[in-house]
Amino acid sequence: MKNRHLACPLAAATALALAGCGMLPGGGGTKTVNVWLMRNSVSEDFLNRFTEAYEEEHDGVELKVTIQDWTGIGKKVTEAISGPGGPDVIEVGNTQVAQYADTERLFDLTLESVRDLGSEDWLPGLAEPGSIGGAQYGIPWYAANRIVIYNKDLFADAGIDKPPATREQWLTDTEKLNSKGSQGIYLAGQDWYTLAGFVWDEGGELAVDKGGDWVGALDTPAARRGMAYYKELQSLGSGPKDADEQNPPQTDVFAKGDVAQLIAAPSAVAAIVQANPALKDKLGYFPIPGAEEGRPCAVFTGGSDLIIPENAPQRGAALDVVKALAGEKWQTDLARTMGYVPNKKSLATVVAGQEATAVMARAAARGRATPNSPQWADVEADNPIKPYMTAVLQGEDPLKAAQTASAEITDTLAE
Repeated sequence: MKNRHLACPLAAATALALAGCGMLPGGGGTKTVNVWLMRNSVSEDFLNRFTEAYEEEHDGVELKVTIQDWTGIGKKVTEAISGPGGPDVIEVGNTQVAQYADTERLFDLTLESVRDLGSEDWLPGLAEPGSIGGAQYGIPWYAANRIVIYNKDLFADAGIDKPPATREQWLTDTEKLNSKGSQGIYLAGQDWYTLAGFVWDEGGELAVDKGGDWVGALDTPAARRGMAYYKELQSLGSGPKDADEQNPPQTDVFAKGDVAQLIAAPSAVAAIVQANPALKDKLGYFPIPGAEEGRPCAVFTGGSDLIIPENAPQRGAALDVVKALAGEKWQTDLARTMGYVPNKKSLATVVAGQEATAVMARAAARGRATPNSPQWADVEADNPIKPYMTAVLQGEDPLKAAQTASAEITDTLAE
């Protein structure tokens, strides 16, 4: 095993490549490609498999992988792409691409993504954030999104023999679960990623680009319909109206065994089972239902893209590495190893044997990402969507609350 390529140790994950540019410098000798990956994105076994196979197939190329922490990564990447010569390949969060592209220091991968990587099949929640002004700067790598995790025993006790097919049926089933003594669903009042899915499903947006100026859009009729549905669903459980899903940790609440449903990524299953091993074989999964039967709800897609800085010393070799990581062979390996959704809709079947991941992959076809503004991270830093949700859930005027939140979003995106 070539652990020598790890620039720092890699912890086991918990879950949650393009050739022919003629830019390789010089001739002869070993070319070292420096790759930055984020902590827990891949397991050590996967990284060793990929490194050994890649170096065997690419004579004269050595991969040096450095594991980075998410805390403070924005400043570190910005400095790296602005210097005289930084890493060759960088993994970034899919919603972070815009802020790095705004520096005008990323390599435009549009031609390669169309020619070699089948971009027409990419998951929209990964591809769209990587595309800025019509140019593709981020190559989709892997995705994850929320699904519904449910307690099979509680469903059976309520006489529900199959998951709901529509949002209306979901409300009916959840009310029935409540009538049987369990908590129909645990949904925290400030789970704004779940709200975003309902907003998108109604045809609304969190913010829109109007001629180059981003403005908040929570006060539109469509967005407010999404919030109205969230309020109705949230009322069918005892989740706090003034806190998010981490306060308290929703997996701890679900693990007590008297909650019928939870909205979370499949990575939550490990925490649930660790807290209550008796639930191991009692968990079921289905996509968040949509307004129409046979069409899951839109969902927020989290995950990562791969970028190449303009200042990459080994840009040509970096393109080959990205092509490999984003290609079918290693996408299949990564998805099965880590429980991720592959970067293409056509690859969803590779996780068919993993129930929760397979459900997540079905839902990912309708995945979306946050508004593609370089300033969106500033919105999340002092998130006005959360107090907006609490205000509506506590009975304040929905339109007035939405207008206030939209105005705050607009102000932040204009900075």
